[in-house]
Amino acid sequence: MGLVLANNVSSLNAQQNLTRSSNNLAKSVERLSSGLKINRGADGPAALVISEKQRAQIAGLEQAIENSEKAVSLVQTAEGALNEINSLLVKVRSLALDSANAGVNDADALAANQAEISNALDTINRIANNTQFGTKKLLDGSAGVTGTATDADVTVLKATSDTAAGTYSVTVDTVAERAYVDTTTALAAGTLAADETLTVNGVSISLNEGLTRDEVKNRINEFTSQTGVVAEDDGAGTGIRLRTEAFGSDASISVVSNQSGANSAGFTTSVETDSGVNAVATIGSNQFTGVGNVVTADTGVTKGLTVSLAVDPADSTLTVSGAQGNVSVTNNALQFQVGPNANQTASIAVDRVNPSSLGVGVAGNQFASLNDINVTSAAKAQDSIAVIDAAIDDITNARGTLGAFQQNTLESTANNLRTTLENTVNAESVIRDTDFAAEIANYTRQQVLVQAGTSVLGNANQQSQLVLSLLQ
Repeated sequence: MGLVLANNVSSLNAQQNLTRSSNNLAKSVERLSSGLKINRGADGPAALVISEKQRAQIAGLEQAIENSEKAVSLVQTAEGALNEINSLLVKVRSLALDSANAGVNDADALAANQAEISNALDTINRIANNTQFGTKKLLDGSAGVTGTATDADVTVLKATSDTAAGTYSVTVDTVAERAYVDTTTALAAGTLAADETLTVNGVSISLNEGLTRDEVKNRINEFTSQTGVVAEDDGAGTGIRLRTEAFGSDASISVVSNQSGANSAGFTTSVETDSGVNAVATIGSNQFTGVGNVVTADTGVTKGLTVSLAVDPADSTLTVSGAQGNVSVTNNALQFQVGPNANQTASIAVDRVNPSSLGVGVAGNQFASLNDINVTSAAKAQDSIAVIDAAIDDITNARGTLGAFQQNTLESTANNLRTTLENTVNAESVIRDTDFAAEIANYTRQQVLVQAGTSVLGNANQQSQLVLSLLQ
């Protein structure tokens, strides 16, 4: 190439290479100072897209792990409260067993046991209503499957995770009945002509001469805790009706008096007996036979739903009958976001553990739930033990469900998320992080090129001086 003055191509070439080396050096400095080899889209468009998606996934994984750890804390709070209820039930069972030992207990001892049991049940109820995580209640049913009846004569005692959400009609096909015995003669305005001994369900009740009908009823009702029998006016309002507190085929009554005829309490000297009847109701599309006035669905979409039927206002020995509105079941199960993406959730329903929802519907038992147990007689204590055992089963099953959810769902998921997080961070690091060993080598190379380019550019600019030497 000839010597020219107008254009110094060698200088331009040196400038271009120096600019390129300077830009590469600036990028190398940026990568070394930031620790990232992808700092903007221009550094690697495809790599940036992949990296940002992985960053979002990493943030999601970190939050999902934290969510799982919070969920474990909540489950442990609920399980700890259930553990205390379990301890109380064990104590209540011991008291019931003590009361069943009728040969050594008098009425005062039985009453003392009942008082302590009542106190324990109040505590269980308080734990169920007050246990919460933050402001979220856990054991009162609001964190599980709940039911609401449209008719005041139907009370929803319980719904479980087996109960499908929806609205179900309730129809009483066979009313529940209490066992009862009416007087055969009226003691409307008169008084007892002589002392009388009335034996109700094996308990002797002394009636003094001169008692009026109302006073006879009051005297009999003093022994209700022992007999399970209530005295009230009969249907005509002129005699006395003795009826059991409990409904159902396991409720029975036997009455015998040592006096009969006019101006006696009105019962015969022959033993009169009666038994109750269990309710039969259709819930949704299936018919179920209850225990007393409590009906539990054991199949179909309503499985686990338990309802109680109210007393017929016109007859205290019967429950209401016919169509009784609807029950709406809502699933309020606790839901946890345990994954980094949408709809990666886990849920668990925590059943209501109030005494009225524990030990419900024990077959062959006079008590409808734990809330109704009574140990003031040996027979009642025996039935109470069965209900308490059922309540213990309810609580231990709930604890087992929570424990399995914690271990097999929350903790296992968290462990898997930690492994996934580690691998995802590693993948993102390969794409985005600076390899300092390689980049230091590149930095040194670019630095040398800039220094050499600067020197070469200076020499290229000196080429024009050669033309002047020719003009001398």
